[in-house]
Order: sequence, then structure tokens, then C-alpha cells
Amino acid sequence: MKTFYDFGLENRVVRAITELGFEEPTPIQEKTIPIALEARDLIGQAQTGTGKTAAFSIPLINRIATSEQKIVGLILTPTRELAIQVSEEIAKLSRYKGVRSLPIYGGQDIQRQIRLLRNKPHIIIGTPGRLLDHINRKTIKLEDVNTVVLDEADEMLDMGFMEDIQSILSLVPEERHTMLFSATMPSNIQKLAQQFLRNPEHVSVIPKQISAPLIQQNYVEVHEKQKFDALTRLLDMESPDLAIIFGRTKRRVDELAEALQKCGYAADGLHGDLSQHQRDTVMRKFRDNSIEVLVATDVAARGLDVSGVSHVINFDLPQDPESYVHRIGRTGRAGREGTAWSFVTPREIDHLYFIEKITRHKLTRKPLPSVAEALEGKQKITAEKLLSIVDSKEYGEYKALAIQLLEQYDSVQLLAASLKLLTGEKNDMSIELTPEEPVRVKKRFNDGRQGGHRRTSGGPGNHSSHVNRGQRRDRDRDRDRGRDGNRDRSRDGGRDYGSRKPQGDTAGKRERTYSRKD
Repeated sequence: MKTFYDFGLENRVVRAITELGFEEPTPIQEKTIPIALEARDLIGQAQTGTGKTAAFSIPLINRIATSEQKIVGLILTPTRELAIQVSEEIAKLSRYKGVRSLPIYGGQDIQRQIRLLRNKPHIIIGTPGRLLDHINRKTIKLEDVNTVVLDEADEMLDMGFMEDIQSILSLVPEERHTMLFSATMPSNIQKLAQQFLRNPEHVSVIPKQISAPLIQQNYVEVHEKQKFDALTRLLDMESPDLAIIFGRTKRRVDELAEALQKCGYAADGLHGDLSQHQRDTVMRKFRDNSIEVLVATDVAARGLDVSGVSHVINFDLPQDPESYVHRIGRTGRAGREGTAWSFVTPREIDHLYFIEKITRHKLTRKPLPSVAEALEGKQKITAEKLLSIVDSKEYGEYKALAIQLLEQYDSVQLLAASLKLLTGEKNDMSIELTPEEPVRVKKRFNDGRQGGHRRTSGGPGNHSSHVNRGQRRDRDRDRDRGRDGNRDRSRDGGRDYGSRKPQGDTAGKRERTYSRKD
């Protein structure tokens, strides 16, 4: 069995790895670290959750001389969440060596970032848009960078960052070490690799079955108007420890989180229109179990690493199979089992088949949970909580009243009444969510191959949506070039493209056109 000692790493780096509880490298780490330590360019193909962050961070940290007072490492990520996660992991891995790193992303005060840059970080972890802002302001210079990492490159290109990446890499010395990581290898990734990598080694740990085998994947066919009722029944029946519910748009997330709160669930929402402080607050509450249900757009699908997520529910199907894989990958982590549910409207069945084909995993069809099943699930959890109190013997001050009640009433009746009180009755309220248009099979998958699937409705809609997204992306880029502090708010916040609300009768149509970027 290979260990981290076998790589010949510095003692300070190995000590940090050991204290983090890592005993042996994951497959991507075992293949990547030796190549990276020799400063050879590489292309790593691996899904999220395989340990790829440590795979490129460990050799990068090991290589840096802390006496240097300049930026020598650059890591590009698609979202602010991933930038923060990578920065946190680098901080843990370099705790005994003293390597300084700084995440740079949109949505945070740029003046604060400028102040932090005065601490002379060795590594910058940045989203392309905000990084370009700093380059243009001359607050970040890349002439001393000797290592570049492109993390989740397929996602960055899918979000329209190709030109930004090319601009950034053109400013880095040609004599550098470059590592590119991507879950998929479409033609545009291969083109990028040919342009900026020199004779790269290819490392792949993609399993035959793309989606994780430890995740039980189910779907329920349900009409749009039935979704919320189906969701509450499912939450009651399954009683998840922690659950992430994915909605397609920011509006959907806001409405869904509010509706769940009204029905008594400990829920909150996460999307790109929230400030960084709001995001941090929501995630802190989710991590410490103050809330049990996180409702999120795809902005949360990448980069979030929360242990203990038992369920992922796709309230709305994602547009891409890759997004589906990343979503459900939030559960079933670190060898644990997880459960993923997807709500599929009748008009989305073809899209479900498309996801199954690409992920090479057939989802299990399940019936809509009944009211009786939901009630049974709630009662089971209530009984478990009641028994845990019995086991803890922390009920002394209630015994006298209990004895008094038992003298007057039947014990079964008292216990049944207690269970009813603790279980709580579902609030009888009418919840109406704004309907979302169904997703349809894409005409072209993003690796350039023809999808070849039957559509559920007319074909031109998909093509025009693609064109409009491109036009809007160009318009947003031009608009953002002239901005100051929040220059890339609309582009670096995961899949969120701008927070302006469309006006007039076309609002609904426009939101649907760009819903993928929510």
C-alpha cells in the first residue's frame, strides 16, 4: 500500500497531511503527485470528490520556497465557492510550511482583496473575471508564476471563460508547469490543452459508471403543480439527516425555501444573488445542522463539501448530465451511502433518458409517496427522538406529572397523544410556486457530438436559447469591463449571470431562456 511518505515530500507537508487524517493517497493523487513533483505538465480527468484538490495542492505547496515574496502559483476555478474551498484546503495542507494563499473572486469587496494582496501571497486561487480585474489594475502581476492549475476546466469553458483564460495564460511565463483538471474531455478542452500545455501526461480515474455507485438514484414522475406536495411527502417519508434540494432558477430557490419554512421545515436558500456574507451564514447554519434542508441553484453544485448530506433532491432536472453528476455527488461522499431523488415531469422523460445514457446509470422509478407513507416516516422519527430521551434519562423533572397523568388516563392513549403532539400536523396551507418550463434534450451535447434524441417539443427553441445565451454573455462581458468593485458579479458567482430582473411581458420568457445560468 502506497503512503504519502513514499512521494518524498517535505516533512512539514507530510505532517499536515497526516494530521488531516489522510493515510493513503486516492487514485488521482497516486497518479498525479509524482508527475507534478517532477514539474511535468499533465491533464487529469476526474470527478469531483475524488481528492483532486489535494492532488495538485500537495506538489505545489511542496515546491514553493516560503522565503519568496511573490506570486508563484496560480489556480483558476469556475466559481467563488470552489475558490474558497481550494484556498481552505491549501491552508490546511501548508499549515506547518507557512505557504500563503489568497482566494480572489467576484462578489467580494475588491479593495479588501487589494489590502490582502499586500501580504505577498505565494498562491492565488481566482475566478477568471475578478482575476482579470486585478491584472488590469496592476494589483496582481503574473511574471513570476511558475505553476498554473486549471481546475474544473470544462465548467469554466462552459461558462464562457475561454477568452479570459487565454488572456490570463498569455501573461504567465511560457516556462511554467501547467496542470489541467476536468471531469470531461470535450473538444474545446483538448484545444485549450494543445495551446497551453507542453507534452502533457494524461491521468484518468473515470470509472466505467460515471455516477457514484454508493448513491441510490431514484426518480418520480410528477406534474409541475404536484412537485411541492411530492417534496414535502418525500422529506417526511425519508427524514433526511441533511438534504440539498436543487432548483433551476434563483426565483425557484427563493420561493421553495420560503414555502418549506412556512410548512415548518428548517430550510434556507443559496444562490448567486446573495452577498458573500449571506452565503457564508447559510452554509455555516447548514454545516452545524441549524438548518436541515438547503435549497440551491447549480451555483452550489460545485465546490461545496459538506459531510453528512444523506439526500440530494433534484426538484428541477438540470440542463446537463454533468450537472446531474455534480449535484448528486454532494451525497455518498467518503465511502458513505447516499440517496438521490429527481422529480421528472412527463415532458422531461426524454431528457431523463439522455442523462441516463451519458451517465451510464439507469435511475429507479418510484411511485409518488402517499400521505400515509409520509405520516409513517414522521412518526418513526418522532419515536426515535422519544426513545433517545428515554435512553439519556434526562426527564426527571417530568416524572411526577407523568405518574399523575397515568393515574387518570390510559398509558396507550397518553403515548399516542404525545406522539401526535411531537410529530406535528402539516400546516393546511396553499402553496403555489411559479411554474418552470421543462428542460428538453439538447440538440448538441457539449463535447460536439449529436445528441440523437427525440425531443418533446419543437427544435428551434434550443438553438435560439443557445444563441441568446452567447449574445447575453458577450453583452455582460462588455458591460463588466467598465465596472469597478463588482466587475464580475454576474459571471463568477457560479452559474449566475446577472441579477437584473426582466421587465414587462417578456420577463418569464427571458428568465427561462437564461435559466441554465441560474
